[in-house]
Amino acid sequence: MAVLERTHDAAPAARTSADWATRLFNAVCLTVLAVLAVLWVVPLAWAVDTSIKPEALTTVLPLSWLPGAPTLDAYWQVLSGSAILHWYVNSTVTSVLITVSTVIVASMAGFALSRVPFRGRGVVLWVILAGIMVPAQVLIVPLFLEVDTMHLVNTYWGVVLPQVATPIAVFIFKQFFDNIPRDLEDAARVDGASWFRIYRSIWLPLSRPAVSAVAIFAFVWSWNNFLWPLVTVTSTSMMTLPVGLATTQGAYGIHYAEIMASAVLGGLPLLLVFLLFQRQIVAGIATTGLK
Repeated sequence: MAVLERTHDAAPAARTSADWATRLFNAVCLTVLAVLAVLWVVPLAWAVDTSIKPEALTTVLPLSWLPGAPTLDAYWQVLSGSAILHWYVNSTVTSVLITVSTVIVASMAGFALSRVPFRGRGVVLWVILAGIMVPAQVLIVPLFLEVDTMHLVNTYWGVVLPQVATPIAVFIFKQFFDNIPRDLEDAARVDGASWFRIYRSIWLPLSRPAVSAVAIFAFVWSWNNFLWPLVTVTSTSMMTLPVGLATTQGAYGIHYAEIMASAVLGGLPLLLVFLLFQRQIVAGIATTGLK
């Protein structure tokens, strides 16, 4: 009886200790997340605050938040004094083309590596995985020579084609397709479906989380890409938004309000994409196992 009483007394104490450890862990996690959120939000808030200040007050010391009446003069100067609307169109066209092409090509490649038996499949997979470790900067010169040979310099396709089907996108689709039950494939093969019919009618509809994750990451990457459009675009009319905003900084000199207004305008589409598709982003990352 004494042993049973001690056992019953120890069980609530153990549960209390476990609950306390869980609460402490949750509190630490929330504190770290709050600190990281503040470190991320403060520079963004400062950029917005500087963009709505009069230019004369952007360098007044000591620096302060919203001194005087806010103004949109910096935004008006950027919109009226540069081709930013045209750069928006160029970035939208190239980003959409890159996103759609990446989803199509990477999903087909991932399906072939996951389901279609062919000789050398393992070698192809290792070559693709090796491509993840190659820095993009190393490929700038050979890619430019290839694009120049095809007479695609200063064109949309010259910007788009080298950015299609990144190795990480192929790997994400391959990992996702590996988790789909083979019973669906066997049933389709019994009904006489071809590999492409299986991919189009079964695998692709089932891979919406992976499609969402790859599409969003491809869009964000292509929208923010600065180096390749800078190399392959030679005229102002073909510049994408990051390249165009870099030229406005040189044209305006050190006008902090206009520079911050340009940065806010450049990042606004990505913020809207995240707000509209944040659920798909989380679902895609959780489903595909991408960390």
